[in-house]
Order: sequence, then C-alpha cells, then structure tokens
Amino acid sequence: MTLHYPELARRVRSQREQQPGLYGAIDFDRTPYRFTADPRDKSSLPAWVAAREPLLGDDRVVELMRTATLLGDAVADPYAALASRYGVRGLIDMLQLACRSGIDAVPDAPDELRAFLAAMEDTPPWVDMALVEEGARHSRAAAAFLSPFLIRGAFLATFLNTYAALPMTLTGALSGRRAARRVHETASFFAVTTVANALERHGPGFEAAAMVRLMHSMVRYNALVRSGRWDAEIYGIPVPQVDQMPAGLINIYLLATIAARRGRTEFSRHDRAVLEFSRYRCFLLGLPEELLPTTVTGILEVFHGRAALLRDGFDDATCGELVRSTMAAYLRPGRGPVDRIADAVERSWSRAFFLGFCGGDRAAAAAMSVRFGLGDALRIALTAPFVVGRFLAVARTANHPRLRRVVGAYTNRVLRKRLAEYGNPEFTTDDRHYPSAPAGTAASRPPA
Repeated sequence: MTLHYPELARRVRSQREQQPGLYGAIDFDRTPYRFTADPRDKSSLPAWVAAREPLLGDDRVVELMRTATLLGDAVADPYAALASRYGVRGLIDMLQLACRSGIDAVPDAPDELRAFLAAMEDTPPWVDMALVEEGARHSRAAAAFLSPFLIRGAFLATFLNTYAALPMTLTGALSGRRAARRVHETASFFAVTTVANALERHGPGFEAAAMVRLMHSMVRYNALVRSGRWDAEIYGIPVPQVDQMPAGLINIYLLATIAARRGRTEFSRHDRAVLEFSRYRCFLLGLPEELLPTTVTGILEVFHGRAALLRDGFDDATCGELVRSTMAAYLRPGRGPVDRIADAVERSWSRAFFLGFCGGDRAAAAAMSVRFGLGDALRIALTAPFVVGRFLAVARTANHPRLRRVVGAYTNRVLRKRLAEYGNPEFTTDDRHYPSAPAGTAASRPPA
C-alpha cells in the first residue's frame, strides 16, 4: 500500500499503460527478488557504513526504495523504443539536432522526441540556476585535477552488485576497447557538465545529459525486448532510477559524510551550491525529486537505504568480469614512456579509491579482482603531493579576489585538455554486441 509517495507510485504504474510494448509483461505490484527488507537476508549495506535495522524499520524509506526500483524513464524509454523504425543512429542524430537547434529544427520530429525534450526543458521551480552555476564552478577543480585519477575506481564501485550490474553485462559494453570507451564517456559527462553554462538549455552538458538518458533507455529496451535474458521477477527494471542515484550524487554523499562526522546537519554555502548543481544535473538525467534530498540526513538516508534494501550478490561471471575488463582497459591517449608511467599511477589511485568502497579491506577488494599492493602504495605516496596538493591549492585560491581569474583560467585550460583526452563520447549502446543467453546463465535465476 502506498502511503508516502503516491505520485511516484502512479508514475511507476503508468509505465505499463503508456508503454505496453516495453513493460506490458512486468507486474509492478510484484517486488523483484533483488529487493529485500528481510533482516535475515544479507544486503549491500556494509555494517561499517551504517546500521541496517533502523532503515528496514522506516516504512517511508522502504516504500521509496521499492518504488524507485521499479521506475524507468517515462519520456526517454518511448523514444528509445523507436529504434526499430529510425535506427540507433537516427535517434542520436535527431536528439542532437533538437538539443542544439530546438525541436522545430528536426524534420517530422516524432512526438516521443518532443515529449522527451519538453520534459528536460521543464525546469522545476526549486532549481536556482545561479546556484547551479556556482556549484559547477566549485566542481570544476575536482573534474580537472582529481577525476582523472579516481574515475576508474568510482566506475568499478558500480559493479559490486550482480543485480545492479547485469544491464552492463548484457550490453557487452565493457569488453575490450569498449571498456575504455565507457570509462571515458563517464568521465567526459561529469567533466563537461562543470564547464561554465554547460547545463543551460543549449549547453554541452544539457546535450550530454540527454544522450546519457537515451543510452540508458536503449539498454532498457534491448534488455527487455531484444536480449531474451532479462528476468524481471529477479531483477526488476533494467537501470532503474534508484541505481542511477548513487553515481549522480556520489560527490554529495562524500560531503554529507564529512558533515555528519563533524556533527553538522546542514550543508555549508559551498556544499549547498554543489548540491544544487548535482541535483539539477540529476533532474536532467531523469531522476525524480524524491531521490534528490536537500539535507545531510536526507542524502545519507537515500544512499544507505538503497544499499540496505538491495540484496547482496557478487557473481564473478557478472561483476568479476566487469571489474577485470575495466581494470584491464588502457585509458591513456598514447603508448610512450610518459603515458605508461601515467597509466600505472592512475591505476594505483583507482585501486586505492576502490579500496575505500571496501572499507580498506584488501582481502575483500582482492576477492573482487582488485589487488592493491606495495607498488600501488609507493606510487600514491610519490604522486600525492602533486595530485592532492595541486587540487587543494586550486580549490583554496579559486575565490581569492586577486587570484580567481588566473586560477580559473588555469583550471579551464586543464579541463579542456581532459575533455580532449577523453575523446568524443558516443553515449549509446549497440544491440549487435549483446551476448546471447547461454543455458543456466545467472540472469535466469537468483545467484547462490
């Protein structure tokens, strides 16, 4: 029974009515196996992070997480379903043209595209664009100076659970060179959205968000309609909104964790600006406001609540393979001595960042195919003064009256260099790479 989030529940139920070809076979009244509020079941919330019992006892948290677990994208999914008519390339071309020149520039634009773009243009009244731009400026230094060393580790953290990671496995997108491309696309998206005015209606960040939404919807469409491997009774909806929230708000979660440890329940002015920027970026990605809290307690609650209600599961054939292929990916633009040294340093930082998601437990990380050794520790110790020192120096002088212009120009120059290294993101998925379903695959039954 819906008590706390009736509008969100209505959106979930409407998916079957509005998109019978995609969701017609899914029973939205049935809780998928991946979701568990049973205290006897092991969840994805480590005991060292937070206590699970209070979250299980909060009906509001349980209802929110269950409902969001069944929510796809009501406007992007119908557009993705037009792939059989226009082809993936056709959908991309129309969406890019609409983002850059407006919907009227698209000849015979389908109604689904009009609805998609209109939803993104319908900025919620809670958005303060001046604060969004301030938050983007505060986030720019991290995108330029820290993200290149941590993005692979953060990407790996999304593969810690079989139920959440399976859609990526089905796309075949993290094998060989496609693994490097996905890491670069992720880094490019988060970096480009910090560029000045990037999230304005005709900015590059707005378009990138639209492309990411289309990619996620294409994954849903191919998983449900074309792969033949998706079991909704186990996995629910492919790439549900509740699984997109952690990536969109991970920076805010870290700020909330620091604030809570210092005894604060409210965000500082600086953190509030970064929060507004991140919330608006998440809105453009299709996340509902219910998953975008504004307080320290609220942020911690949605992060911990999702993990507390997500059944634990690390299947080596799914998660392990994703981790190994991502760690094996070569991300540097060249193969010379400098690039190879930089590659080794970046891998060490990524392993260390991933280790943080394991609570510093090296054995646990190694069991998931990420081994942090003495060489990694030495590389980090030698480069930390440069990596961390440069970031802190820029962050602390960015608002200095006499240095702001110079520091800002330097940050923008480095950010442009990063974006050039990441290359031109495609933000798409190709069903030709989807593997067939072998008998007895983990996708057809709950992992042991």
